Amino acid sequence: MRLDEFLTRVRDRGEFHSDDEAEQVTTAVLWVIASRVTPEEAAGLADGLPAPLDDALRPERGRPESFGRQEFLRRVAQQTGARPRTAEWDAGAVLATLAEAVPRERVDRLLSHLPADCADLFGGPIPHRERPTGASH
Repeated sequence: MRLDEFLTRVRDRGEFHSDDEAEQVTTAVLWVIASRVTPEEAAGLADGLPAPLDDALRPERGRPESFGRQEFLRRVAQQTGARPRTAEWDAGAVLATLAEAVPRERVDRLLSHLPADCADLFGGPIPHRERPTGASH
């Protein structure tokens, strides 16, 4: 997916005013993801994204940090200057677009590194392996 297409999708989903705002939020969300997953996983995701978005997934970091959904959203909010509820909306806009931009296997691997309660941020049904019994997603 080209940069302009990615940012247009994020802008439309997130109801941002400009591509610049969509890019800022996208970079913030990807930066937080990079701190949560292994460097190898981050690099694999980066390979599926257009420049300069891929740079947010390539920082030199140590071991991945372990944190849950609320901390994930708090960190996105801290990066963007938004409230936590707004950060949830922002993260959903970026992650749903990410799920369209990279191969499904890559999304599945990313989901396996994130807390299960983050799956809904990707905009689609919860993957089969995480779907509760009797769920109709």
